[in-house]
Amino acid sequence: MGIIVKPIVTEKMTQLGEKLNRFAFMVDKKANKLQIKDAVEELYDVTVTDVNTMNYNGKFKSRYTKSGIISGKTNAFKKAVVTLKDGDTIDFYSNI
Repeated sequence: MGIIVKPIVTEKMTQLGEKLNRFAFMVDKKANKLQIKDAVEELYDVTVTDVNTMNYNGKFKSRYTKSGIISGKTNAFKKAVVTLKDGDTIDFYSNI
């Protein structure tokens, strides 16, 4: 499994990408900032200037159904927000 699991494409991250040239990725929990930087530069052919990481814990959720209460937990994950050099950009929709 690679270091980058998937890009995070939300309204907030799209707005940050346009304004501040920042993009978010869901990454492997054990990856450090240098590994994330190298993986993004290799995969998207851009120059990374800064990497910020955040660890998210799983949340407990429950819902009521006809058959009773269903409870579970969402997965924990690590998120990396990558700042690119001015002039570089990532187009997630180019391969569609």
